[in-house]
Amino acid sequence: MTARSILQVFDQYQKARLFFVQSVADFASRPNNVECLEAAGALDLLCPLLTDLVPSIRYMAAVALGKIANNNYRLAQTIIRKDILPQLLKNIDKQNKFYKKAALFVIRAIAKHSPELASIVIQNNGLDIVILCLEDFDAIVKESAAWALGYIARHNKTLAQATIDAGAVPLLVLCLQEPELFVKQVAASALCDISKHDKDLAEIVVDAGAIPFLAKGLSNPDIKLKRQVLSALSSIAKHSVNLAESVIEAEVFPDVLVHMAHPDECVVKMAAVLTREICKHSLEMAQLIVNIGGIGALVELINISKLPVKLPAIMTIGYIAGHSDQLAIAVIGSKGIIHLSTVLHEEMDDRLLAITVWAIGQIGKHTPEHAKAIAVANILPKLLELYNDPSSSEDLKLKCNTSLKQVLQRCMYIEALEPLLHDSPPNILKYVLGQFSKVLPNDARARRLFVTSGGLKKVQEIEADPDSTLLEYIQIINCCFPEEIVRYYSPGYPDSLLEAVEQYQPKCPSLFATDEHLFSDTDSKDSLSIHHEDG
Repeated sequence: MTARSILQVFDQYQKARLFFVQSVADFASRPNNVECLEAAGALDLLCPLLTDLVPSIRYMAAVALGKIANNNYRLAQTIIRKDILPQLLKNIDKQNKFYKKAALFVIRAIAKHSPELASIVIQNNGLDIVILCLEDFDAIVKESAAWALGYIARHNKTLAQATIDAGAVPLLVLCLQEPELFVKQVAASALCDISKHDKDLAEIVVDAGAIPFLAKGLSNPDIKLKRQVLSALSSIAKHSVNLAESVIEAEVFPDVLVHMAHPDECVVKMAAVLTREICKHSLEMAQLIVNIGGIGALVELINISKLPVKLPAIMTIGYIAGHSDQLAIAVIGSKGIIHLSTVLHEEMDDRLLAITVWAIGQIGKHTPEHAKAIAVANILPKLLELYNDPSSSEDLKLKCNTSLKQVLQRCMYIEALEPLLHDSPPNILKYVLGQFSKVLPNDARARRLFVTSGGLKKVQEIEADPDSTLLEYIQIINCCFPEEIVRYYSPGYPDSLLEAVEQYQPKCPSLFATDEHLFSDTDSKDSLSIHHEDG
């Protein structure tokens, strides 16, 4: 046998191995194939190929393992249990960039499933390998390492702290300064995953100088980078006033408001989220947003956007209005209530309705003028309807209850209060009657309207417990009217009138009385006598 024949056999063996790992990687791309690959023993066959002499085979074997782990939690656990990870990461510093990228993909695919698996990755020296690769000269390796860091850090504060202790944050800030766009994107995402858990973690990110480089990314036309930058800034700003001020000092506003008109829905949503995280902290920050035209931009989002964007926009409106009566007036003046009422009557999503109801309460809680604006928009009956609806979630019912109380305690507009008398449960009804007890004693027109609209009659039908607040309000209202009017509208009064008619003894004179004064003359008397005689 010639040397050429021998080499041909080895060449075929190499091609077969390469074909095998490529085919397994292709099959593993589809989640439905993963269990079949497991049954065929794919993991046991791939493991030895991680140390193959041919770099392309090692690379494709790692890719196949990553796809299997990515698509199946149980098989990700199996890879850990079979001690494949140490073999995968062994001497990784000596591998080429393609293998490093594939190995980092395996780390990411395992760590993404649960905090427990992410912790096991760290115990297997995975985090140290990630940090090592984050310092790599190649941009593709840096991107893969930053991606793996984010998947480890996103689970909880402990894992995020582990990435910080390993020195990840300064390296991620350096990645924000890289010329490659994809490296910036993933670095911003990883910083978001680290800072979102806790104030202390966010402060470490800020102290590392991340905010100026994140803010600079907003001017980049790339949509993905804008999304990640806005998300990272939101994760930082949400924790405290000081952190929110750090974001504001980077002069990202009013540019963030401009992004609310961006064609990409995710960019718009994240711009609204960042605005929300700024506004919620203090009156001064909310005032800043209002001064640069924030209310108009938010109201427009509520009017034209889909559900994911409406949620943060409505919540931001609620935070702004809740800070002061003047800001709430600004919301009313921008037709915010009209659009919130539209959402309330047209949308069906429970979470969106709950947030809208909460925002309405924040607007109407300040003064009678604010409450009247809510009442005139015919929102109160809808709140009561949602509260009474058995299909409403507990959170929605709770928010309806709270907002109704907030608005009713300020509302002096009785035209809107009267319809609530008929369907309100006792815990809401007492606030309705409480407002009537304040208005009726001093307003003759209101008293007349209260009678003619059936309000007084309805009050008499209410059954209140002795010594209850509800009974006290009923007594105050009754004192505003004459006793006979109150008695007339009391339950059972018509029946008592009919009974009195039945029991009444007539006192009128008899038709055939013979008293002299009943006859007008003598002839009449005589004719009556003759008539009787004839009979």
